[in-house]
Amino acid sequence: MFTGIIEEVGIIKEIKKGINSSHITVECKDILSDVKNGDSIAVNGVCLTVTSFDKTIFCADVMSETLSRSSLGSLSAGSSVNLERAMAANGRFGGHIVSGHIDGTGVITNMKKDDIAVWITIKTKTEILKLIVEKGSIAIDGISLTVTGVDDTCFTVSIIPHTEASTTLLTKKKGDIVNLENDIIGKYVGKLMTFGKEKNEGKSTLTRDFLTKYGF
Repeated sequence: MFTGIIEEVGIIKEIKKGINSSHITVECKDILSDVKNGDSIAVNGVCLTVTSFDKTIFCADVMSETLSRSSLGSLSAGSSVNLERAMAANGRFGGHIVSGHIDGTGVITNMKKDDIAVWITIKTKTEILKLIVEKGSIAIDGISLTVTGVDDTCFTVSIIPHTEASTTLLTKKKGDIVNLENDIIGKYVGKLMTFGKEKNEGKSTLTRDFLTKYGF
């Protein structure tokens, strides 16, 4: 589990592409102080498992499912990425609950300066938008952000100077793709609200036994 508070910006040093997978090497420093093989590190919001490391790099495998759902497949050597270690049990919860399991991607359609802040508009698919609420949380490339507005095609967030300085988000431009993860609480609520409806769509769930049991 992660919090969406980025610890360090790393650099992709090497990508070895397989038929349906990739092996990436990420150059970084701060987050390697206590790393072990098997640890989880979020790379642009995608939870990856450390397979090897030394004092300046760590390596991870990226499977086909991850490549198809995220923007990791578009990275190349020299790309900057947001990094966060899995949350320690005694850590502060500064952002929101982030699983590192990407729901899909969005496209930046507008970036507008507003005094010290920058407004970013992101277009994405309906399946993601239906779980986004104004003033709710969303992870964009692993960054925990508050939604400032949402409609049928896009949503907006506002970036403060600290986020600009600590992440890669404002190095992007209009048309760039970003990874999106909905608030996990919203996903569970959405599942519970629709559970069984697809199977019973168009059919009544009332039975004679049910009505008799309750006095009808």
